[in-house]
Amino acid sequence: QLQLAESGGGLVQAGGSLRLSCVSTGRYYTRYTIGWFRQVPGKQRELVAGLTSGGTPWYDGSVEGRFTVTGDNAKNTYYLQIDNLKPEDTAVYYCASGSSFREVGVARSYNVWGQGTQVTVSS
Repeated sequence: QLQLAESGGGLVQAGGSLRLSCVSTGRYYTRYTIGWFRQVPGKQRELVAGLTSGGTPWYDGSVEGRFTVTGDNAKNTYYLQIDNLKPEDTAVYYCASGSSFREVGVARSYNVWGQGTQVTVSS
């Protein structure tokens, strides 16, 4: 059974950077798509970035240019680099996985979730 665990969140000042990590365990020989979501209280979880099983990144237009998603298959670890953080980036960030046959930029493609990591950006 695939499991995901995020880390790397924290409190940072606006303009700073963070790198979130997502470690996957189980199902090591299965290719899958990775997505990064974020959620603030009272709002729906939104898909902000993703990485196909072939390593092609996808970004929501609202974060393109500041977010970078990468993966290290040898370590079964995926990263979300966030630069020039803004207070509106404050959220719980989740990584999720879905079948490699599903579309990377579609939220319903994902069905396995990590527990989330809190990112708080102060102004």
